[in-house]
Amino acid sequence: MLTFEYPIQIYMNIKLLSLLTLFILGNAFSQSIQSPSEFLGYELGDRFTRHHQVVDYFKYVSNTVATVKMEKYGETNEHRPLYVSYISSKENIANLEKIRKDNLSQTGIIKGGNGNTKAIVWLSYNVHGNEASSTEAAMLTLYELITNKKDWLENTIVIIDPCINPDGRDRYVNWFNQVKSTPYSIDQNAKEHLEPWPSGRPNHYLFDLNRDWAWATQVESSQRIAIYNKWLPHIHVDFHEQGINDPYYFAPAAEPFHEVISDWQRNFQIEIGKNHAKYFDKEGWLYFTRESFDLLYPSYGDTYPTYMGAIGMTYEQAGHGRAGLGIQTNEGEVLTLKDRVMHHTTTGLSTVEISSTSAIQLNAEFAKFFDNSDLKYKSYVLKNKNKDQLNRLKKLLDKHQIYFQSAKKGIAKGYLYSTQEEGKMEVTSSDLMIHTDQPKGKMVKVLFEPKAKLMDSLTYDITAWSLPYAYGFEAIASRTKLPSSNAIKETNINNSIVKRAYAYVSKWNSLEDATFLGALLQNNMVPRFSEKAFSIEGNSFERGSLIVLRNDNRNPEFDAKLIAIANQHQRSLTAVATGFSDSGVDFGSAFVKPIHQQKIAVLSGKATSSLSFGEVWHFFEAQLNYPITNINAEDFSDTTLHSYDVIVLPSGSYRDVLNTSMMTKLKKWMRNGGTLIAIGNALRSFADKDGFSLKVKKSAEKDKVDNLTPFAERERKSVANLITGSIFTSKIDSTHPLGFGYDSNYFSLKLSSTSYQYLAKGINVGYFDQMTKNVSGYAGSEAIKNVPKSLMLGEESFGKGSIVYMVDNPLFRSFWENGKLFMANAVFLLNSNTLK
Repeated sequence: MLTFEYPIQIYMNIKLLSLLTLFILGNAFSQSIQSPSEFLGYELGDRFTRHHQVVDYFKYVSNTVATVKMEKYGETNEHRPLYVSYISSKENIANLEKIRKDNLSQTGIIKGGNGNTKAIVWLSYNVHGNEASSTEAAMLTLYELITNKKDWLENTIVIIDPCINPDGRDRYVNWFNQVKSTPYSIDQNAKEHLEPWPSGRPNHYLFDLNRDWAWATQVESSQRIAIYNKWLPHIHVDFHEQGINDPYYFAPAAEPFHEVISDWQRNFQIEIGKNHAKYFDKEGWLYFTRESFDLLYPSYGDTYPTYMGAIGMTYEQAGHGRAGLGIQTNEGEVLTLKDRVMHHTTTGLSTVEISSTSAIQLNAEFAKFFDNSDLKYKSYVLKNKNKDQLNRLKKLLDKHQIYFQSAKKGIAKGYLYSTQEEGKMEVTSSDLMIHTDQPKGKMVKVLFEPKAKLMDSLTYDITAWSLPYAYGFEAIASRTKLPSSNAIKETNINNSIVKRAYAYVSKWNSLEDATFLGALLQNNMVPRFSEKAFSIEGNSFERGSLIVLRNDNRNPEFDAKLIAIANQHQRSLTAVATGFSDSGVDFGSAFVKPIHQQKIAVLSGKATSSLSFGEVWHFFEAQLNYPITNINAEDFSDTTLHSYDVIVLPSGSYRDVLNTSMMTKLKKWMRNGGTLIAIGNALRSFADKDGFSLKVKKSAEKDKVDNLTPFAERERKSVANLITGSIFTSKIDSTHPLGFGYDSNYFSLKLSSTSYQYLAKGINVGYFDQMTKNVSGYAGSEAIKNVPKSLMLGEESFGKGSIVYMVDNPLFRSFWENGKLFMANAVFLLNSNTLK
C-alpha cells in the first residue's frame, strides 16, 4: 500500500512547497524583510520552533518595519514571556491608541470617541501546547500580511498572539526533539507519536487554558483577559488541532448556540466559512463545518469573545500531539507539519481578508451587540453571608471589567436561586448588586443566569456554571432594575496585640481562613479548632473556629508573630482573656483539638488524570500556599507511607497501582492515623472492594442503545444515560468536620452519571436525598433517576485514620469556589490532631 501512497505524497509535498514558496516571495518590499524560514535557518515545517525563537522572529519584524508593534502583556509560571503583535498600516499603527478608544466607545465602556471604521481581528495560537502547528503558522501569517496582503491592513488591525501557552508548547517540542527519528517516522506506533503523561496540552499547572477564559484561574488567562478587554476585537479566532484522521474544521459552529448570540454573529460565521471554503476547494483540501464544536460553555476561546461582542471561532486542524513532523493517517495519507502550517495560514489570512472587506458592517453590528435592553433579568443580588467569597467574586468581575455596586436596603422580588421559584429576599447595603444595563451585560447574563437555555443536549462540555451556585450565595434575579449605590465599603483589618489574651479566636468558613491556618502551621504555630459551637465574652463562634492558645505557643514573640500573620491574611482575631466559655465547650475540652502540620503527598503520573492532578497541585501551591510532595504513581509501592499524614488520589485509574499488597499497606497506614482522599474516578478503586463500605449504586434498566435503534439516532439516544456537568441540590452534615463552614444546603456540580450508595459503615457528610433536584444543566432522563439517595461526600474510618470519598471533584477547573473548603477540611480537620 505504501508503494502507491508515496508517489502521491511526493507530488503533494512538491505542491505544498510551491505554495509555501509563493507565500514568501511577495513584492519588492519582501526583499527587505526576512521570511520565517530565512530568519530561522530552516524551512517552516521541517522542525518545530521553540518559543524563544518565535518571540525572536516577532521582535525582529517589529524592529524592522513600522507596520508592526509588539507588546509584552505577561509572563508564564515558568517565566516565558507573553506577547501580542499589532499589524496594520503605518498610519494605523501610529494611531493605535485612538483606534482602540474609538472602538471601545462603541460599547459604552469609554464615553465620547469618534466612532470606528477599522476592523479589529485577533488571532490566538497554540492555547494547547501540543497543537503546535499554529504557532508556526502565526509566523508565516505575520510575514504574509506585511508583504503580500498589505492592502487589507489599510482598514484592519490584526492582533496576533503567537503562543498562548508557551510552557506547554516547549514541553511538547522539547520532548519531540528528544525522541524523534531522523528522518521522522510516519508509523503511528513510533514513540514520537505517543506523547507521555501529562503531554504538552496543558499549562504549567496542567490546566486546560481553553476552559479557563471566563474563570481566569491561571496567570496566562488573567494576563490575557486584561489586554483582550482593552481592545474587544470584532473577530477572534482560536487555532487548534484535533485527531490525525479528522479533516480541517472551521466555522460555522455546531448547535447549541447560547441565546445571547445574535443573528449577525451566527450569519457572519457562515460568510467566513464560505470564504475559507473558496481556498480549500481550490486546493482540494477536505474540511467540515457545523459539527462537534458548539457555542455554549462560556470559558472557551470562541465563546468568551462571542459573549463580548466578537465573532468568536475555533479552527481545528488534523494533527494534535500525535502528528509530529509527519504521520500516516488511517486512510493511508501522510499528514505533515507543512500541511498543517499551510492550512492554518490559509484560514488566518482568509479571516483577515473577509474582515477587511466587511469592516463597516463589523463595526455597526459590534455596536448593536452592546444594547442590553431586552435581557430578561435586569439585576442580580447576592447576599453577603460570606465576605471572603464575596471578595473573591468581586476580583473575578474586576478581571472582566464587569461593574458591581452595593444594594440598597429593601425587599427584592424575583427568581430565588435557593428555591428555584419566584419569591422575595430582604437585601441590605452590604449585599452585592450586578445590573445588566452595562456594556458587559450579556456576559453578566451568561455568568449569572440561573440556567442556560439549552437548544440541544449534544454538547461539547458542561452545561451549568451559574456563579451564585458556584460561590454558594443566596441570590435573586430580578426582572426590574433594583436600586443600588456606588458605595462599596472596604475595610482593612488591623489586629492589635493584647498581652492579657489567654487566646485568640478566628472564624472558619472560607478558603482564606484555610490559607491563614496553613500560614500558622508553616510558621510553627499550634492552633486548635472547636468541634462544637461556643460563645465567649459576648461573641459567638461556629464549629471549626480556630483557637490559638498562648499556652500552646510558649514563645515571647507569640503575639507579634500571630498578629503579623493575621494582618497579612486579613483575618480578624478576637482576643479573649479566659478559656471559660459563656456557652458550649471550654478551651480545654476534648472537643477543642490541636492541628498539627500536615505532610501531604499527591499522586501523579499516567495512572492519574493530568487535569485532576493539576487542580490539586494548583489548589495547594497557588491558592492555599501549602507545600505538597508530588509522587509518581508508578513509584507509590516504594513510598514510605508513614512519612505522610495525608495522601490525595486525584481522579484516575489506579488498577495497576493499588494492588492487594498496596491496599494492605494503605489500610495499615490509615489505621495509624493517615487520611486518604479519593477524588472522582479514583473512588472506583475502592468501590465494591473487600474492607471498604463504598458501593456503586446500580441503576435501573438503562435506556439502552440496542440493535433495533436506528443508526442515526444512537448518539442522541445514548445521552439519556449521561450527566456531564449539571447542578443538583444536596445536603451537608455541617456538624461533621468535613462539613464545617457550610450550611446544610449545598449546590453540587455533578460531573458524571456514576452514583454511589449511602455509606453503610461511615459518615454520609454530603448526599443527594430523595428530594434532590437538577436545578441547572443537562442531565439525561435515565441517569437522573440514579442521583437521589446517593453519596456526594463521605468519610469511612480506619482505626485512627480514615478515607474520604469525594464523588464529584470540588476542585474542578478551580471555578467551583464553594467546594474548595471541603478539601481544606479533609486535610486539616479530620485526623490532624493525631500524632503519627
